[in-house]
Amino acid sequence: MQYTIYQIDTYKMEGLGNMQPWDAGNHPNRVTTTTLGANGPAVSRISLGCMGMSGMYGPSDRAESIATVHAAVAAGVTLLDTGDFYGMGHNEMLLGEALQGRRQEVLLSVKFGGMRAPGGAFIGIDGRPEAVKNFVSYSLQRLRTDYIDVYRLARLDPKVPIEDTVGAIADLIRAGYVRHVGLSEMGAETARRAHATHPIVDLQIEYGLISRGMEAKILPALRELGVGVTAYGVLSRGLLSGSKVSGAGDFRAHVPRFSGDNLKKNEAIVAELAAMAEEKRVSVSQLAIAWVLSKGTDIVPVLGARTRVQLAEALGALDVSLTAEDVAKLEEICAPSRVAGTRYDAAQMSMLDSER
Repeated sequence: MQYTIYQIDTYKMEGLGNMQPWDAGNHPNRVTTTTLGANGPAVSRISLGCMGMSGMYGPSDRAESIATVHAAVAAGVTLLDTGDFYGMGHNEMLLGEALQGRRQEVLLSVKFGGMRAPGGAFIGIDGRPEAVKNFVSYSLQRLRTDYIDVYRLARLDPKVPIEDTVGAIADLIRAGYVRHVGLSEMGAETARRAHATHPIVDLQIEYGLISRGMEAKILPALRELGVGVTAYGVLSRGLLSGSKVSGAGDFRAHVPRFSGDNLKKNEAIVAELAAMAEEKRVSVSQLAIAWVLSKGTDIVPVLGARTRVQLAEALGALDVSLTAEDVAKLEEICAPSRVAGTRYDAAQMSMLDSER
């Protein structure tokens, strides 16, 4: 498969409108930092999510994926997110290769616990203490590292108390294999219990203009505890950027927001966002990322860029300024009552402690 390679400081691509470029050459390490939670590590204001480099959105290109990781690090992105079940270990091995000789420049956030069958189907969550220690052993090997910066259970295991799972990660911290505990898609009460067992630095959860469910109960609880947020799904898996489902290998084919009448209704929302973006001379993606950045320095967007072009566009959001009126208009356009379809299918929604 042939790919056109774009330089991060000179790209020009038809159809991106008035997108603001990110000139890494003129602004080295311009990405600012924030603290992950009240007492966590310093991280870049934007994180790179690497899941899409391992086939979840259809085919990806290994060389371009590695080049994108390198470009992100060069631009000052220090937090990289992966999961041991992304491509059944492929994503970790890819990062291990990309970060050879550069491990000390980044922090690795790793999700674990998601079990997959050989055909790719998800078949459950395992948060047992012995499983936690088994999972980390394989991740360390695939990532070619001797420690993981933030380790988190991907979804709550209903059969295992969160205290047991977090306690096992705390054991790994004492042994030197892990630095910090994170959570993923947990509700407010679970976060409180986990934090009482061992300090939690962040909760990873879907959050963006059209996925704002955590604002009601979860975000206030996290701020009370001093727990940060790493927000994935900022672009609703490409819905806001105009990305189309690529085929059977694209898991979005099973996501309600991308199906039938739901998609048509959501595309109408995107059209309104596009008009606002045109007025501000930015892309819809940059507008959406800037909105998340405006919600507080304790929220770090996780951007799933698979190419240097996508990365450059995402980083350009750091230069977008939103007024209070802009924020209010964006939230009116993307009012929850207007969004059609849930963010996962029914089976996966039922697994989310954050949705209970």
